[in-house]
Amino acid sequence: MTSVPFKGGDAVTMISLELVDFINSHRAEGAPALAHSDFLKKVPRVLKKDAGKFSHTYIDSMNRQQKCYRFPKRESCLMAMSYSYDLQAAVFDHMTEQELRLAQRAAFPIPQTRADALRLAADLDEHNARLVLENRALRLRLEHPEPTFQAGLTPVQFCRTLNGVNSQKINHFLLESGWIYNAETDPDRSPKYRTRSRARDKYLAEDVRCISRPGQKSIQTYLLTLLLAGSIRLQEWYLEQKLPMKSSWDGSLIQRRISREDLQ
Repeated sequence: MTSVPFKGGDAVTMISLELVDFINSHRAEGAPALAHSDFLKKVPRVLKKDAGKFSHTYIDSMNRQQKCYRFPKRESCLMAMSYSYDLQAAVFDHMTEQELRLAQRAAFPIPQTRADALRLAADLDEHNARLVLENRALRLRLEHPEPTFQAGLTPVQFCRTLNGVNSQKINHFLLESGWIYNAETDPDRSPKYRTRSRARDKYLAEDVRCISRPGQKSIQTYLLTLLLAGSIRLQEWYLEQKLPMKSSWDGSLIQRRISREDLQ
């Protein structure tokens, strides 16, 4: 694990030799070891035209110059993910920890007084909170391709793509979370969900429709659909295991592509 200078500061990187050793150390017991030569062949297949950007060399035990790659965090995670999501998560967590250590060493001097120490602690809390948000966004992009975060789905439709989520309880969850409220005052009628102001135009859009009925008073219905930020927020709650889950859930956090059945 090394750090190299980038615009805006230093960044943690891994050369392909280190990454192969890390992957082998986290593989299941009895699984065949990954060879560095096989790993090198796979890099262009995973990173495609960007692979050449990360070309590097090293000196082997016989003092010969050999080809390898040096990857920043994103590409290290992509390569690990090509073997398994568990390996991708392990590399992500490992490099995140190294980033925190590097940032703390580089950005904050050793405090000389108690006041300096208190200021340092406050700065570290703010800095770490910012890294947590940035890494959460990166994890979402790596683990779940962007097309799954599309706008226009209802919360129930979106949650049907999330393995293990009890989509029938999502509206109740959003009620408790303060995103929606029930505008129907008659307890014997079906709920009439509306978007609260805190979520409107940020997480949820509200489409008001007027239904005409011959000889009767027309009625209004409300269709609540997720905006892009709302889709991402639900995904974050899913990864944090805060959504209502089915009793038969197998424990895996996987998102499927949206199908026609999900939209029904």
